[in-house]
Amino acid sequence: MTGTNPFSLAGKTALVAGASRGIGLAIAEAMARAGARTLLASRSLASLERAAAALQAEGLLAEAYRLDIADADSRKELAASVPCPDILINVAGINIRKRMEDFTAEEYRSVLATNLDGVFELTQLIAKRMIERVQSGEAAGGKVVHIGSLTSLIGLPYASVYAMTKSALAALTRTTAFEWARYNIQVNCIAPGFILTDLNREMWQLDKMIEWRAGVQANPRMGEAADIGPLAVFLSAPGSDFITGQVIAVDGGFTAGAMWPFEP
Repeated sequence: MTGTNPFSLAGKTALVAGASRGIGLAIAEAMARAGARTLLASRSLASLERAAAALQAEGLLAEAYRLDIADADSRKELAASVPCPDILINVAGINIRKRMEDFTAEEYRSVLATNLDGVFELTQLIAKRMIERVQSGEAAGGKVVHIGSLTSLIGLPYASVYAMTKSALAALTRTTAFEWARYNIQVNCIAPGFILTDLNREMWQLDKMIEWRAGVQANPRMGEAADIGPLAVFLSAPGSDFITGQVIAVDGGFTAGAMWPFEP
């Protein structure tokens, strides 16, 4: 890596699955600004096209593609039609917050279809292309970054099915890190903490939630989607070539321990 900018993505192509808003959009913007040709994919093609146009107006490389990650045909079509990525970022996901005993079979299948089945198959399809490029000598390696959750690391109530899928992503990260190391493909997982997005905005307006968070995080502020982008860039860049199979929390210190009121 001598003489190489360890944080540059110049000359790389990055596919961000689930890039229309929130964490996914913030990651796509960060990837493009780090120099990657960024392929933004999600169901909301109109939103993606606006985001890609804004990045292009900055002189950056960005393209929009439709992807319904829960639909097998959509996954296959995307994987076959995009330029082979050097970097795959899996952000797409949904959550239903309720008691475990109250989940319907339809709700259960919906969360798994998006968060696990879809991510698994899209990764499988893209990884096959990455491996073929390495074997043919067209590429020197690749990067896969999954976006997990605090529930990849710890338990939180009323998120049982979501937690199952995000815990599975952590396991997938570790196993594929070993399987694909021979191809110089690094696989890592980011576990965002309490990040304000459209999916949780209502919950984090409750005074009791704000007060609770301030008492348990080392850094009491609410996380922002922009807090995730820099780590996604680093895990996609040459500087992280010796990091693989890791689940890394971006959580203001929430999983590091606990605050208490005692002061000496």
